[in-house]
Amino acid sequence: MDIPLIIFLVFGLFIFLSSFFTVKQQSSVIIERFGKFLSVRNSGLQLKIPLIDRIAGRVNLKIQQLDVIIETKTKDNVFVKMKVSVQFKVIQEKVYDAFYKLEYPHDQITAYVFDVVRAEVPKLKLDDVFERKDDIAIAVKRELNEAMTTYGYDIINTLVTDIDPDIQVKNAMNRINAADREKTAAEFEAESSRIRIVAKAKAEAESKRLQGQGIADQRREIARGLVESVEVLNRVGINSQEASALIVVTQHYDTLQAIGADANSNLILLPNSPQAGSDMLNNMVASFSASNQVGEMMKKNNKKLKTKTEEHHTDYQAPQPPENPEIEI
Repeated sequence: MDIPLIIFLVFGLFIFLSSFFTVKQQSSVIIERFGKFLSVRNSGLQLKIPLIDRIAGRVNLKIQQLDVIIETKTKDNVFVKMKVSVQFKVIQEKVYDAFYKLEYPHDQITAYVFDVVRAEVPKLKLDDVFERKDDIAIAVKRELNEAMTTYGYDIINTLVTDIDPDIQVKNAMNRINAADREKTAAEFEAESSRIRIVAKAKAEAESKRLQGQGIADQRREIARGLVESVEVLNRVGINSQEASALIVVTQHYDTLQAIGADANSNLILLPNSPQAGSDMLNNMVASFSASNQVGEMMKKNNKKLKTKTEEHHTDYQAPQPPENPEIEI
């Protein structure tokens, strides 16, 4: 077999194989014939005429993302850096426009993002930029859709993913935030202290009330016991004064015994002689007797004063008009 035939067969095989090509999923291929657009081929095995048709380019139909960093100024003269993420894709029905009408689509999208952001952000203060970043993203998407649809691109979404003010501004904002939180914490601490003080005062008042009630009940029971003791002693022929003296002396020695039972007590009861109880009782009886005499005298004086007042009202008579007055002309 001669060499020219072999060369011809190899060349023919190469031509045959170059007639076939594949297109990946989610992509399209532009075919040109002698430099002129011929067709758009989609995914799968495709055929072209060798040496006449050629693959001019491949277009990606997947969703792509472009991150744009922009530095701009707010209404209150604060410079911020913003990161805007644009998600876009080529419309499958407009692959021709996307391939032939735009040379650098990323640069075109970046220019529109710069234009919109630098038109919207200077209208807002720094705090409003953070609060209304979604409005900025919507404005960017609206502007891009109007411009890029003509070139075969569909803007899926735009996101303001980062807002970075100057470092000094951030430090000032952090200090303001810290001061505000410290103020709130101080208010809560003051309110907590007030609640504790009020609760403590209420608890002390309730404790005093219950303590007073307990003392009153104790004294009432002591008085009831003394009355019963006096009645028992009266039944066996002991008069009330003697019974009271006996009870006072008994309580006096009970108190001395209670004080002596505590080894660490520093309390001294004065007087502590045996006749102290009797002297105390005599003083009490004398005080009660004097009080009763004063009370009787005050009652007598009040009664005399009341009698004199009534007599004065009885002696006084108002002048009476004549029964049949005569009129003189």
